[in-house]
Amino acid sequence: MTLFRPISRRAGRIGSALVLVAWALTLGVLIVRAYGQAGSMNLAADLARYGSAAEWRGVYYRGEKIGFSVSQTTAAADGFEVREDARLQMSLFGATTPAAVTTVAHVDDAFALRAFEFSLDPGTGPVQVSGTVTGHHVSLTIRTSSGMQREERDLDEPPALSLNLPRRMAAAGFKPGTSQQFAVFDPATLRNERVTVAVGKREIVPLTSSLPVRVGGRQFARPIRTSMPAFRLDMTFAGLHTTSWVTDTGEVVKEESPLGFSSVRESPEDARRLAGRGAAGAALIENAAIVPSWTTKKRVDDARDVRRVLIKVAGLTIDTRDMHGAGESLQGDVLEVRDPRSLAAAPAPPDLASYLGPEPFIESDDPAIRAAADTAVAGVTGARARAEKLTRAVNAMLDKKATIGLPSAREVLRTRVGDCNEHTALYVAMARSLGLPARVVVGLAYTQGAFYYHAWPEVYIDEGGGRGLWLPVDPTFNEFPASAMHLRLLRGGLDKQAAILPLIGTLKMDVLDLDLAPNSTPILVGRGTSAPVFAAPPVPVRAGLTCWTTRVRDAASSLAPAAGSFGGPR
Repeated sequence: MTLFRPISRRAGRIGSALVLVAWALTLGVLIVRAYGQAGSMNLAADLARYGSAAEWRGVYYRGEKIGFSVSQTTAAADGFEVREDARLQMSLFGATTPAAVTTVAHVDDAFALRAFEFSLDPGTGPVQVSGTVTGHHVSLTIRTSSGMQREERDLDEPPALSLNLPRRMAAAGFKPGTSQQFAVFDPATLRNERVTVAVGKREIVPLTSSLPVRVGGRQFARPIRTSMPAFRLDMTFAGLHTTSWVTDTGEVVKEESPLGFSSVRESPEDARRLAGRGAAGAALIENAAIVPSWTTKKRVDDARDVRRVLIKVAGLTIDTRDMHGAGESLQGDVLEVRDPRSLAAAPAPPDLASYLGPEPFIESDDPAIRAAADTAVAGVTGARARAEKLTRAVNAMLDKKATIGLPSAREVLRTRVGDCNEHTALYVAMARSLGLPARVVVGLAYTQGAFYYHAWPEVYIDEGGGRGLWLPVDPTFNEFPASAMHLRLLRGGLDKQAAILPLIGTLKMDVLDLDLAPNSTPILVGRGTSAPVFAAPPVPVRAGLTCWTTRVRDAASSLAPAAGSFGGPR
C-alpha cells in the first residue's frame, strides 16, 4: 500500500493517462495504455508466431513487473519484417487490467521504413493505424470498430519507426562517440518527432534469469546471473532522455527511462511471468502530482470559489505561448488565472474556421457524432446555452472509467466510457459538428492540495457583432465554465501531451495569492505543514499524459469520505 493525501470526490473523474506517449518516447518500442479485458492476456494464438530467435523483455515500473514484450525480425522478399507484441498488466483499484499492442514494421535491406501496422486493443476492439511510406509521403488508414478513415500526410523527411531503429543503426554499424538523428513517426500523433541517438562504448550488461527447480515436492525459481555485451545508446526524444543497451546485431538488451519505466532481456518464461497486485499505478500518480507551496495565507476549499490566482511556476521548459488568453497570462515566471466567468467578448480571431473541421480522432463530420450532438442540444438556442447543454450532456453520457486506446471521438461515442481525454475528444467533435469552434487543452487541474495533469476543451462563444470569446469548459468535472484552478499549459492533442512529459518531476509551483468568492469558507484538514494521509489501493497508469485526478478522487471519496479538503499549511 502507498500512503496518499486524501483527495476529494472532485478528483476522481480523470483516469490515468501516461503510458501511450511515455512509452513511445522513453522505451522507444512500446506504445501502451494499461486497461482492457483479461481475455487479452490469452497469448497462445497471438504469440505462436514467435520462434526461438525472438527477443523477450520484461517491462517494469520502478522495479515492479507490469508487463512484457516480444519481438523478432524475419527476412522478407524485399527486406525484413520487424514485429513486436506487448502486454501490460497493472492494478486498477484492486482489479487486474491488461492491454495489448502489436507493431509491425516493413523495412528494406537497410532497415528503412516502407510500411507499418500499429494496433492497440482496449478490449472493446482495436484501434489500428497503418501506413505506406513513399519518400516523404505517408498514406494512412485509421480503423476502429466504428469505421475507417484515410489521410495523406507529407512529412519533412522520410520517417522511421522506433521499433526498427536499433536494427537500422546496427546495420550501419555502431561507432562510439558519434551521434545520429532520425525522424521517428509516432502512430499515436501521426507526425514525425526528432530523435537524437548518441552511441556510447560497448558495456557488459548484467542479466538475471531463473531456472525452475523442484525441492521436496515444491517448485522454486533459482536465479541465474549472466551478462551480455552491448552498446550504450543515449536517446533524446521530445525533451526526454532515455538509455538503451543494444547488441551489434540490433537486439535490445535493456532500456531505462527517467520516468521510472524500464525493460530488460529475459527468457520467455520469465518475461511472461507477471507480478501480482502492485502499487505501480499509485506510485506514478504520486510522482506526477504537483503539491504547491503556499506563500499566501488564503486557502482553497472548492476550486470553483477561486476568482483569481497568482502562481509562481519554476521548471517550465515548453513553449509558453499557449499560456496566454482565455483568462490566463504568464509574466516572467508568474502565472495569473482569472475565473472564466469574468471573461469579456473581444473581436473574433481570424483562425476560427480551423477549429470547425474534422481531424484524426476528432471525427466531427461523422453522422453518428452529428446526430448525437443535435440530440444533446435539441430545443436550445444561442452559442453559450448550446455549449453549456453539450457540457452537461457529455458528462452524463460517459461512464467515468480509465480507458485505453487512442481517444477517438467516434469510438468514445460507441463505447460510452472514458476519462478526461475521452470526454474532451467527444466534446470537441460534437461542438464542431454544431458549428461551435472548439479545441483541446492540456494542463493541470487542482484538487485537494495538488495539481494533476488533465485535459479539457475550450469552446468559442460567438456573442454577435464579430465579437466573442474562448471559454474553457470541463465536461469531465461537469463544470461550465471550468474553474480558475485549471492551468493551461498547451493547446492540442497527444502531440502536445508528449511535449509536457519532460515537466514531470521538475515543475514547481508556489501559490502567491488568491481571490476567493465572497462568503467562501475554507475547511482545513491536517496539522502543521502536513496534510492527512490515507492508504490508497493501487492506481493505474495510462497512455497519454493527462487524467490522473479522477480515479484518485473516487478512491478518496470511498476511503475517506469525511476527510474534507485542504489547500495548504495552516
